[in-house]
Amino acid sequence: MFLPLHDGVPLKHMKTPLATRSLIAACTIIYLLTFHGPLGADAVVGGLGFIPSVLFGTELLPDGSPFVPVELTLATNIFLHGSLFHLIGNMLFFWVFGDNVEDAMGHLRFILFFLLCGMAASLAHAFITAEPHRPLIGASGGVSGVVAAYLILYPRVKIWGLFLKGIPLHLPAYWTIGFWFVLQLVAAFMGGDESVGWFAHLGGFIVGAILIPFMRRRYDPVLARVQAQELQAPR
Repeated sequence: MFLPLHDGVPLKHMKTPLATRSLIAACTIIYLLTFHGPLGADAVVGGLGFIPSVLFGTELLPDGSPFVPVELTLATNIFLHGSLFHLIGNMLFFWVFGDNVEDAMGHLRFILFFLLCGMAASLAHAFITAEPHRPLIGASGGVSGVVAAYLILYPRVKIWGLFLKGIPLHLPAYWTIGFWFVLQLVAAFMGGDESVGWFAHLGGFIVGAILIPFMRRRYDPVLARVQAQELQAPR
């Protein structure tokens, strides 16, 4: 297990990561509506969750579900979470890593990046899962793409995190995120918790790594040197 806590990387291009905070707020509000709203959790998950067998036409839902065209559930499922722990875990990763990735892209491109990674993660899950009738929900795939982007942008930044059974360590991103990625690989191919979309995590991570060179701001070597010097300065 790995939970990131803090990285301390200052923002360079914006004062406030509006997109990151807005997406966290949207996920939180939708979680509250899912479990405390008028429809009930089962109806919301059936209406907005992503079910691979429905996308592929091998299964039909009752009339009225999904609430949107089935192709859109590739995106709507990203904003649903099945438990408070599920929500907090995803949003913690998003809070620590999202602001700096947004800073490297800009607000709108960051939202598009997050959605593309999340949708790609949904498709990766759809083609690999052994249980295509089970709904996929959660921001994990999109968050995994953000984590991959952060690793490429800031590989040597030291991150505070909790490892294994809560051991606090301060390690470079390539170690912390690398450890997290290995956990995803092991769980995906060695039979991890079947309720978790491990291949969605891997799919989002791979697509995030592919997209970041094209969606980041134009590379500025002078700014890059300044950032490197600031990040290496004693704290």
